[in-house]
Formats: sequence, structure tokens, C-alpha cells
Amino acid sequence: MTQTADWYARAAIELAGTSELQTEWARGMATDPELLALIEGLPREHRQPSLLFSAATWCGAPPAAYPIWRAWVLAHAESVAAAAATRRTQTNEVGRCIPLLLGLDRVTASAVAPIALLELGAAAGLCLGVDRYSYSFDGGTILGEGAPLLTATTTGEGRTPTRMPNIAWRAGIDLAPLDVRDAAHVRWLDALLPPDRPARHERLHAAISTLATDPPRLVAGDAIPTLAAVAADVPPGLTLVVACLGTAVYLPPPDRAALPGAVAALGGHLLAFESAASVPGIPDRLTAMSAPEPTPFVLSLDGEPLAYASAHGDRVSWLSASD
Repeated sequence: MTQTADWYARAAIELAGTSELQTEWARGMATDPELLALIEGLPREHRQPSLLFSAATWCGAPPAAYPIWRAWVLAHAESVAAAAATRRTQTNEVGRCIPLLLGLDRVTASAVAPIALLELGAAAGLCLGVDRYSYSFDGGTILGEGAPLLTATTTGEGRTPTRMPNIAWRAGIDLAPLDVRDAAHVRWLDALLPPDRPARHERLHAAISTLATDPPRLVAGDAIPTLAAVAADVPPGLTLVVACLGTAVYLPPPDRAALPGAVAALGGHLLAFESAASVPGIPDRLTAMSAPEPTPFVLSLDGEPLAYASAHGDRVSWLSASD
């Protein structure tokens, strides 16, 4: 139980900039033997703080202060534990389209052919709609016409896009793909977001509305074992880009180590937006680089770090060689 308590204590620190409510829940659970005992029987990956909070929200837990939330969870302990045992945390942050767009812009600067975009850990495929949303960098001209409008501030020296990427084919891989046309799946996507962040929920539903008329193809499977089979469907003459946006950290270490080589073997580009330690080679390269505002997340292309960015993409800090 001590390890789980420590996990929730760390989450209380990590969630501080994401959700005041979930920070309070994590802090409370870290010193709550009764609630910790509720989840101790779950496999470790299903005791993850964000997953437990999402499972509780899915089951109907109120977005309330810890004592009220705790009482509700204890009263519905069986349902919450069952939901946590059968579900996984899934990437659903459409704001990560901002670093994705920046990486795709770097690809199109050197590639003539249209892009085939394949996302690992795609969940509902929201980020596969990167070219169907709108963007504004540093309060400048809006690029694109669709909703939601995603905005970001940048620091350092780097180029922001002036046109949308030409994406001619797109698909995603996920252990449990979600369908934006399915009301139950949309409810789970909502539960994955902190309840005290209404702007993120509005952004989520705007993206869902945009994609619902023509959702991307999603394939159920493990990332690395399924990658080659899905990539085999890419039409000839396209530039394959495999995107990994906060997914690599959840891969088993051998799969994480194999990812760059697996993408290279397909003749594709690996575009990653991950914590630095999640992509092989990135930490070593970062030692010779600097940026005005470092963050835990790094945008990289084929092992070359391009920028730091906030977890939800709204702040970007370009990397350059250290003096």
C-alpha cells in the first residue's frame, strides 16, 4: 500500500497545474488507508490516479471537495473498482494537435508527397483531425477554418506554420478505440478530463462535432505489433508519419526501445510529443540544447528534439544548440 500512497502523493504534485480538484483528491488519497485498500487489489496499471479519478467520474462521482467525493466513492466502491479494472487512460487532449502541427510542418518543408498520418494510442482519433481545426500562434492570423480554435504562445527561435499539411490518408491504432459517434464513448472521453476544466470539455466537444461527420479509421491492437500491418495499407507515393503523442510512456520498455527502429523500417518519420525519457536518444541530444522555457514534454522528429511544450500544447518553447 505504501507504493500506491507514494504514487498518489506524487500525482498531487504533478496535477497541480492541471486540476485543483484532482490535486486535492490525490493528496487526500495518499493518506487515506481505507480508499487505498479499495484499489490495492487492482493490477498496478489500473491503480493509476488519473484512471481512478476518471472511473469514479464515469460512475457518477460528484466534482466536489475531497470529503464529499470520498464518501461517494466509498459508497459506490464496487462500481468504481470494476470500472477502473476494465478501462485504461486514453489520450484525448486535442490541444496536442499544436505540437503535432508544428512537427508536420517540419516534415512538409522537406517532403513533396502528401502525408499518410498514423497515430499510436489514438483513442477516438481526435488528433488525426489536426488539419480540420483552426490555430493561432502568439495572437497572430488564424490558420484553418474548423472548430475548435487552438491557440499557443511561443518562445525561442522557430517557425510556425503558414499552411495546413496535406494529409491524404490517416489511421490510428489503440488498444480500445473510441467512436466519436457513440454516446457512451463520448461520455468516457468526458470522464477522462478533469471536471473542473470546462474549457477543455468545450474544446473536446468542438473537436468531436468536427470529426463526427467523417471520423478517421481506427484499428484495435498493440502499437508495435500492429504498426506494420496498418502501415501496409498506406497508398504508394505518400510520406508516412507515425505520431506518438503521450503514448510512449505507456508502452512496455521493450516496445518503447523498438519504436524508432520499427518506424524507420517502414520508411516513415517518427513524430513524438512525449516526456524526454520516453523516446530513445532524446535525453542525450537535449544535453547540447536549450530553450527559454523547458517543460517535461518534448516535440521531436526522427530523434531530433525540436521544442519543449506544455502537456496540452498551449505553450511552445523552441530548442536550439546551446552556446
